[in-house]
Amino acid sequence: MKYGKLVDSYRKLSSTSKKLEKTSIVAKLLKSASDEDTVMLAMLFQGRIFPEWDETELGVADSIMIKTLIRISGVSESEIKLISRKTGDLGDAAEKILEKRKQTTLHKKSLSLDDVYSNLQKIPTIGGVGSVEKRMSLISELLSSATPEEGKYITRTILQTLRLGVGEGTMRDSIAKAYGVEPSLVERAHNIRNDFGEVATLAREQGESGLKKLSLEVGRPLKPMLAKKTEGIENAVADMGGIAAWEIKYDGMRVQIHKKGSEIRVFTRRLDDVSKQFYDIVELASESISAKDCILEGEAVGVDPNTRRPLPFQQLSRRIKRKYDIEELSREIPVTVNLFDILYLDGKSLLDSPFEERRKLLVKSVNPSGSKFAFAEQLISGEKKKIKRFYERALSMGHEGLMAKNLKAKYTPGSRVKHMYKLKPEMESLDLVIIGAIWGEGRRASWLGSFILGARDPDTSEFVEVGKVATGLTDENLKKLTEILKPLITKDNVSTVDVRPKIVVEVGYEEIQKSPTYRSGFALRFPRVKEIRDDKGPEDADSVERVARLYELQRK
Repeated sequence: MKYGKLVDSYRKLSSTSKKLEKTSIVAKLLKSASDEDTVMLAMLFQGRIFPEWDETELGVADSIMIKTLIRISGVSESEIKLISRKTGDLGDAAEKILEKRKQTTLHKKSLSLDDVYSNLQKIPTIGGVGSVEKRMSLISELLSSATPEEGKYITRTILQTLRLGVGEGTMRDSIAKAYGVEPSLVERAHNIRNDFGEVATLAREQGESGLKKLSLEVGRPLKPMLAKKTEGIENAVADMGGIAAWEIKYDGMRVQIHKKGSEIRVFTRRLDDVSKQFYDIVELASESISAKDCILEGEAVGVDPNTRRPLPFQQLSRRIKRKYDIEELSREIPVTVNLFDILYLDGKSLLDSPFEERRKLLVKSVNPSGSKFAFAEQLISGEKKKIKRFYERALSMGHEGLMAKNLKAKYTPGSRVKHMYKLKPEMESLDLVIIGAIWGEGRRASWLGSFILGARDPDTSEFVEVGKVATGLTDENLKKLTEILKPLITKDNVSTVDVRPKIVVEVGYEEIQKSPTYRSGFALRFPRVKEIRDDKGPEDADSVERVARLYELQRK
């Protein structure tokens, strides 16, 4: 397939905001594609080269793209930067610059889908001396053969700024429409595999029967099942409708532990492999897990080495991104692992098994290592007094609250289910994405001082404003956020900047109000940053629908 055919679809997607129209555009091209092109289309429609479970990144900065544009167009750096500032988007700038290029290759070869995809796949594999030059050559090869419009979308894909409104919901429905399968089966397969390319190929070749047979793979993380929020013991017991499992809710990092023979890997809820950073968890798992092959779930909690009390998540998060002095930091912030589920055991998926059976299998599969590698503390009860005592005990120990779980429930990856609830003593906070920022003033002039917060639109995967926050951040936090966000700036408006939605913060607030100003229709009153959530990605952020539900709840 010619890359220009995909670009035609990009253009159509950019011209509509209607989800059904976007679905039809994507489905039409998927249906017409060859077997070889299906995976590439599924990835490129999302602006991706690698599936979600794969941590590989292209790692190409704006500066590299500008140097590449200079090379292939003959336009000066100052002119490119001027055009970029005017358009506010380096992709748009690339289109204008390619229209101006001084030399045009006669009879140049038109780009194929494979040309673009293959070259972009090669970029992160290049390292060592001369790697920047080699990466630029791969990009130059594409841009030299590209039409101006193709150059725009190649640039946006490389910089991860495609922004076509093709989110998970649109891809799910498009694959279902293209190959005549149920959207729910596509969603289940994606939540298990986290790879729309693989799911699209399976739906194309084997239809619903292939999607139904798809199972877990040890070493491939799956999206975790998520809990709903409930308010107060009375509501919690009523929500569960009788006897249920009540477990301590730990303030830590949710982990999936995958064991295949002697190999053990640890993943976060974002699907990131943190086995190196948490080598101590790997060691504990190796000593304690008796099963040959399994996938376990638990919560890793940072503890004070002197008092053994749980540390705030913000302390533990320092270990997640650490690439050096890992052992030193592990001594400063040791962890305990509290296991609460098993999803796969010795060749069999347990997703359809009831929770009470999974818990029994978990206990049989692990020999606890004291409190370092143990089972989440659990109470089976429907009695409010017992549950209240357990709840108060959990809080007194420094934990967040309780989890309530239906004993008969299956495990549904990627879904926020009605058979699992979290009970916490305070108004529910929101996990929001930073989508813009405002430069500080005075002594904070060199830092970004306040941040524009966005909630996720699940249909388009875009983020819409719900507020602006400056409270709750120390100078150290501001310095850290500025360092993280600078490379993510997509548009500099002098006093404000737009940033690529990547950083998640947990935000508390006094109340949610209706807002005619913000696109979400809501605004947070007196928001404050509680934590920078290094363990969560933009796909984990709260949706506009959740903001709306919380707005309605506070009015009752």
